[in-house]
Amino acid sequence: MEEVAGGRMPLMEHFRELRKRVFRAAAFITVGSIIGFIFFAKIIDTLAKPICDLQRARVIGSSKCGILVINGILGPINLQIRVALLTGIIISAPFWLYQIWAFIAPGLHRKEKRYSVAFIGFAIPFFGVGAFLGYKLLPTAVKVLLGFTPQSLGNLIQFSDYLDFVLRLILLFGGAFELPVFLVALNLIGALSGRSILKPWRIAIFAITFFAAAFTPTADPVTMMILAVPLYCLYFLAGGIALLNDRRKARKARDE
Repeated sequence: MEEVAGGRMPLMEHFRELRKRVFRAAAFITVGSIIGFIFFAKIIDTLAKPICDLQRARVIGSSKCGILVINGILGPINLQIRVALLTGIIISAPFWLYQIWAFIAPGLHRKEKRYSVAFIGFAIPFFGVGAFLGYKLLPTAVKVLLGFTPQSLGNLIQFSDYLDFVLRLILLFGGAFELPVFLVALNLIGALSGRSILKPWRIAIFAITFFAAAFTPTADPVTMMILAVPLYCLYFLAGGIALLNDRRKARKARDE
């Protein structure tokens, strides 16, 4: 990457760098999407398990999974393309996140670059843990929601609608688990102190509870608390880490 005097790049060089990073990110997503396209059947079986074991139903010739339906001639191929694309975005996340960091990195100091790498390194597993918890919660969420169906009626579920529900739940839990990563990152770059994170803890508890109640797809308290309780713990953990970091900085400043 070319730089002019003072470490600044001309505008056209920024556009070239952005184009290169976008192209590489798209290439990684494409490779991941091809993998998702190849393993489409297994992915569908995994996503459908909270409602019905499709693989077992095919083996024993059962029709009880008929509540999951796809409409239209183009419905199956559209669903396969959609699932493949979403799979590509998820499994290639470490690579396109790196491309974002690589585009920003030239404008950061060496220490800030190190923090950026650490942020990405922690953000990915935290998102994965949250997404996994959201997936494990699916059977409970589906059972609660289908429990509102009147006994005199059936319930034909469009798989595209079900996929939206699954992704909403998984992305909600995955994104929520990024809270401590963002708080610690803001503390490391000096934007937030540990005291400022933990001082409004009552407001934070209320905000987390409200967030869990408002955005979880089900209205039952069990689902809400499964999301809220880990966030309580992660919030206080992030505040504790920030306090330790503040004390380390204070000791270092006194020594200097």
